[in-house]
Amino acid sequence: MLDRPYKPSEFQNLINGEGVLGDSSELSVINPATETAVVTILSASAKQVDNAVLAAKAAFPTWSALQQNERKAVLAKIAEITKANMNELANLHASETGKPMADSLFEIGATAGFFEFHAHVPTDALDPTDIPNSDAKAYRLPLGVVAAIVPWNFPMALMAFKVPGALLAGNTVVIKPAPTTPLTTLLWASLINEALPKGVINVIADSGDLGPMLSAHKDVRKISFTGSTATGKHIMKSAADDLKRITLELGGNDPAIVLANADLDDISAPLFEAGFMNNGQTCSAVKRVYVHQSKHDALVRKLSEMADAAKIGSPLEDGVKFGPIQNQRQFDVVTELLEDAVKQGAVVEAGGYCPEGAGYYLRPTVLSGVKDGHSIVDEEQFGPVLPIISYDDINEVISTINSSSFGLGASVWGSDKDDINVVVKQIETGSVWINKHFPVAPNIPFGGARQSGVGSELGTQGLLEFTQLKIVS
Repeated sequence: MLDRPYKPSEFQNLINGEGVLGDSSELSVINPATETAVVTILSASAKQVDNAVLAAKAAFPTWSALQQNERKAVLAKIAEITKANMNELANLHASETGKPMADSLFEIGATAGFFEFHAHVPTDALDPTDIPNSDAKAYRLPLGVVAAIVPWNFPMALMAFKVPGALLAGNTVVIKPAPTTPLTTLLWASLINEALPKGVINVIADSGDLGPMLSAHKDVRKISFTGSTATGKHIMKSAADDLKRITLELGGNDPAIVLANADLDDISAPLFEAGFMNNGQTCSAVKRVYVHQSKHDALVRKLSEMADAAKIGSPLEDGVKFGPIQNQRQFDVVTELLEDAVKQGAVVEAGGYCPEGAGYYLRPTVLSGVKDGHSIVDEEQFGPVLPIISYDDINEVISTINSSSFGLGASVWGSDKDDINVVVKQIETGSVWINKHFPVAPNIPFGGARQSGVGSELGTQGLLEFTQLKIVS
C-alpha cells in the first residue's frame, strides 16, 4: 500500500460535469489507524447542493431518452475506469476507512462488478408489458433525480448498491457520501467523469449538515439511503411533504441460530467471518449468536481461538485481518456497550481490550454469560464484539427474534434440513440464510422488515424501485 500525502485540490465535488471545490466549512477526514487527518477539504455549501440537484434535473430529459444499450455502455465504461484505477482508489480507501488493503481492494472490485453487472443485465422488467385479460399495458418510467445517501462502513460498495440501478432505469443522481469517508467517492467521481454526460452523476461532500436539505429538495424525486434507523426516520419525514419515493436500508441486529445438530467444525469459521466482517461494522453482520446449550462451550472456544489468532493493526501491515473501528464516535459506542456488558456479568472469552497507541483499535471480542435484555444483545453494537447466548428452547429464541424492532436478516446453522426449514419458516426478517450469512450478489434483492428498512435494493425488485408504474389502456 502506498501511503502518500494528499492535497485538498485533489478532492472536488462533481457538479454538472465540473470539479468544484467546496465553499463552506473545513472538513478534516481522519485516518482511524493514526487519528491524524488524511487531508482537510472544504465542505459543499447549501448552494452547491442546490446546483447539483438542478444539474441532475437538467440532465434527466436527455439521459432518460437514451436507449437501454446506450445507458449500459456508460455503465460499462464506469466499471472499466474503476477497475483500471483499483490500486489508487484502494490506497485512499484504506486510509480513510481503516480497512486492510485486501478488504479495500475487494470493495473497489465489488464496486466495479456492480456497475458491470448492470451494464449486461437483461432489462425485460423495464419493458412495456400487456396486462392479461385487458387492453391495458404497463410501462415503467424513470422518476427523475435520485439522491443516494451513503454511509461510512462501505462507502463505495453501498454507493454501487444504488447508483447503477438508478442510472440504468433512466434516472440521474446526486451522491452524498458520509462526512467521515468522502474521499474515495470524490476521487472516483473525478476519474469516471470522462465517461459521463454532464449532470448525470453529481457528488457533494458535506460535514454532515446537508442531508436534510438534499432529502427535502423539491426537485429530488427519490431518496435511496443506507444508515441508522434514527436517520432513516428523519428522511421519511423530509420525504413526506411531497411524497418522495424512498428506499431505506437501516439498522440490523442479525441473529445467528446454531441448532443442536450443527457441525461446529464446518460452521465455526464462516460464522466467525459473518460476525466480524468489516470489524463488525456491517448492517447485516451477525450481531448475536444463539447456540444450543449442548454446543455452547465448544462454539465459544472455537470462536475465541479464531479471535485470539487474528492479527489487527495498520492497513499498511502485511497479514492484518482487522484494522481500527472507522471513527471515534463509533469506537466510543462499542467500548461503552462492552463495558456495560461486563458490568452486567458478561465473560470476556477473547479480546475485550484496546491495544496501546494511536488508532481506534479494539481486538475482536467474544462474550459469553450474556442474555436477552443486556444492551450488547438487544442493541446494534456495530463493532467487533460478538455475544454468544445459550438456549434450550428454540421457540423462545424465535419469539425473541420476531419481537425485536430489528428485522434485517438472520441465519440458521445446522445439519438437518428439516429442522432448519422449520426454524426458517418462522423467522420474520427481510432475509434468512442457511449455513451462511449475508451472501451479497447484485441479482438478489436485499431489504429489511420492521424498523430495518423500507423497500429493497438489488435484483429486479431493486431496479423497479427506481421507476414509476404507468398504466395505459
